[in-house]
Amino acid sequence: MVRAERSGGRLRWRILVLGLSAQTASCAFLFGIPFLVPAMQRAENLTLSQAGTLVVAPSVGLLLTLILWGAAADRYGERVVMALGLGVSSGFLAVAGLAEVSLPALFALFVAAGACTASVNAASGRVVMGWFDARERGVAMGIRQTAQPLGVGIAALAMPPLAEYAGFRAAVLFPAVFALVVAVAVAWLVVDPPRAEPDRAAPVSVSSPYRGGPLWRVHGASALLVVPQFAVSAFAPVYLVTVQGWSALAAGWFLAVLQGFGALGRLAAGYWSDRVGSRLRPMRTLALASALVMLLLAGGDATWSWLAVTALTLASVITVSDNGLGFTASAELAGISWAGRAMGVQNTTQNLAAVVTPPVLGLVIGDSRYALAFCAAALFPLLAIWLTPVRREHVPR
Repeated sequence: MVRAERSGGRLRWRILVLGLSAQTASCAFLFGIPFLVPAMQRAENLTLSQAGTLVVAPSVGLLLTLILWGAAADRYGERVVMALGLGVSSGFLAVAGLAEVSLPALFALFVAAGACTASVNAASGRVVMGWFDARERGVAMGIRQTAQPLGVGIAALAMPPLAEYAGFRAAVLFPAVFALVVAVAVAWLVVDPPRAEPDRAAPVSVSSPYRGGPLWRVHGASALLVVPQFAVSAFAPVYLVTVQGWSALAAGWFLAVLQGFGALGRLAAGYWSDRVGSRLRPMRTLALASALVMLLLAGGDATWSWLAVTALTLASVITVSDNGLGFTASAELAGISWAGRAMGVQNTTQNLAAVVTPPVLGLVIGDSRYALAFCAAALFPLLAIWLTPVRREHVPR
């Protein structure tokens, strides 16, 4: 009955659109603040270091609360968690945009907004997992994972022009309004997936999936796969400009187009996993492809420009395609009772790897050692191949 209810009608697709919208609103804030750095410096008379501190503030809040929000989604349901988190985040951003606050207060508001918007990371994934069965879940989660490039694109189109014509503070109101509109839609239209009725005659005891190794190995492999992804996303703009001689505008447009292809890569990986009935076998194959394309990029940097640009194009797609697979595998290995917490842990480990990768690889690069850095980044997906627990995978049907 539950399977039929999940598979029939348009409800699950409506839920997917709302989950995607919630994640997109979150990403528009998290990845939109960096677009405001020039306006922020002018309006607030900030140094680049001070502006950079404000840029990382939402990520600090995100890391602090991802697991807590996941646990809340497991216990109280996805609708209330997403609506509450986005709504409160909107309030903090509204204060940041409308009130004349000091720099420390602005940092605190961004941290608080990031901590609240983290609610959608696990909850939106959990609600999609609950409404789609294993035959469609890979594609559904792949669609949800396109929220990041969508959020980046929306923020890039909306926030810099607003900052230019109305000021930095006014531009901060864009993600505030976006989050509020989506929060209202979520509260009104999202329906939590059916949950099994507890047996009241017996004590409820759901053992932790973290007592064994497979789930930890998925988190670890996914974190390792973040390294080549952020090696490309963090350094591709400066690499194209300083090494390949591109203009900043040409590099920006080129990388924006690659964001779209990266989103298609996530969808293709999800479809692939549905067809083969496995998340981790495609994830391991993509880990091998990531290692090879990073080595190709290193070789191109040391030899021919055309090879480096070709490899960079491939790397921009391949290195992001596995993201939804690890997320889905974490939820399926954990089971529905622990899915929110598992996705929270998955997101936390990935974000920690994302925070550490740029400064560490920046030290390796120094003035011009890009080939060495790309070779170093290739080692991490090779480790992920070994760590991915393919033999311990069980995809529910």
